[in-house]
Amino acid sequence: MEPGRADEVGSSSPSGSGVSTSQLTEDGAIRVDDRCPKQVSPIRGGGSRNTSPLSRAGSRNTSPSRQKVIKTKPRGLDEETAATFSKIVHPDVQMEDNIWAMLPEDLLNEILARVPPFMIFRLRSVCRRWNSILQDSSFLKFHSQVPSHGPCLLTFWKNSQTPQCSVFSLPLKTWYRIPFNFLPPWAFWLIGSSGGLVCFSGLDGLTFKTLVCNPLTQTWRTLPSMHYNQQRQLIMVVDRTDRSFKVIATSDIYGDKSLPTEVYDSKLDIWSLHQIMPAVNLCSSKMAFCDSTLYLETLSPLGLMLFRLDRGLWEHIPAKFPRSLLDGYLVAGTQKRLFLVGRIGLYSTLQSMRIWELDHGKNTWVEISRMPPKYFRALFRLSAERFECFGQDNLICFTSWNQGKGLIYDVDKKVWSWIAGCALQSYNSQICFYEPRFDASIN
Repeated sequence: MEPGRADEVGSSSPSGSGVSTSQLTEDGAIRVDDRCPKQVSPIRGGGSRNTSPLSRAGSRNTSPSRQKVIKTKPRGLDEETAATFSKIVHPDVQMEDNIWAMLPEDLLNEILARVPPFMIFRLRSVCRRWNSILQDSSFLKFHSQVPSHGPCLLTFWKNSQTPQCSVFSLPLKTWYRIPFNFLPPWAFWLIGSSGGLVCFSGLDGLTFKTLVCNPLTQTWRTLPSMHYNQQRQLIMVVDRTDRSFKVIATSDIYGDKSLPTEVYDSKLDIWSLHQIMPAVNLCSSKMAFCDSTLYLETLSPLGLMLFRLDRGLWEHIPAKFPRSLLDGYLVAGTQKRLFLVGRIGLYSTLQSMRIWELDHGKNTWVEISRMPPKYFRALFRLSAERFECFGQDNLICFTSWNQGKGLIYDVDKKVWSWIAGCALQSYNSQICFYEPRFDASIN
């Protein structure tokens, strides 16, 4: 794909509608980010040795009936890359238009449903039939049944009050630009993403508002006002089984703990009132949600505050933090896994980044990994340098505010990898994990 400037895929709807739908441009909508370097393949040409038995003098009988075939994997390549590398490349075959034009509708939808989401926008310019594919219920049905594209990183920032968004696909290792000018101007704070939806909040004059959007379909919806409409700490969770989402609003962002917890349910389209969070001193405004439970760190009393979504009640558990912990982030993993990520050490030369997992039975933190020193030194050049940490599906991402770098740790594979990205270099950029899905509904 040639890098180029991103074209708009949607425009905001007339005032008062609150919903925006996508509009097609002539040459496609989502382009590879032109500011980012292309990925370089690790495969080098030349230099391979001739390992054929025929090249050796005095070799033994190599007839097919006697020869033993040993399959090997090229050094330095993972299994997927090796499998792709070893495939035989056939010359291009001229396809007949009259045959492909009569492709059955269900087969076409099944094929397009397996195309990476960011490529589909470019395919929409092929013909009118493909242009309307995103609104086709048959396509969305097939798309919901195929495996997910995989995790992505979504970065959002405003340049001269113009919203900008870039998405880094971890499976494709490529940056894509998504136009975000379909959002209203007050959408400023990126709350987070879940199940293909992205949540924003902002101040429209003096009114605090919240919206949910699908970046791929370029649709959005403003949520009703809360009972206590103040700037709150928010988190969004999506239930894919019943195609609904919830938004949880905890205490006031400026520390007013007298507000009751409110929960928005998309199926009912209302905010419900719940218990006021007990008076505690929070370590951080960062929250993590896993296994229908919301977690926050507390200093006094020391431990974790839990909000059970199914009960609508708060409770405290005395999960003491590791000693010499300078700053900590709660990160939700798959199922019931909850991680704590933070720096340890009083002096810059002795600092290290570590990852713990909560033992729910004993309410203790168990260390599971440490960031290698070479990554720590490259990511944090200053001992007091601020960083962001967030996760999804046992992937943990670290970003440094000053370095413009990103580092991802796979908890299951125990692998560290850099993110090459110019989109992380904006000082006011906000970032979160994102799963691109066309079938994610805002209603």
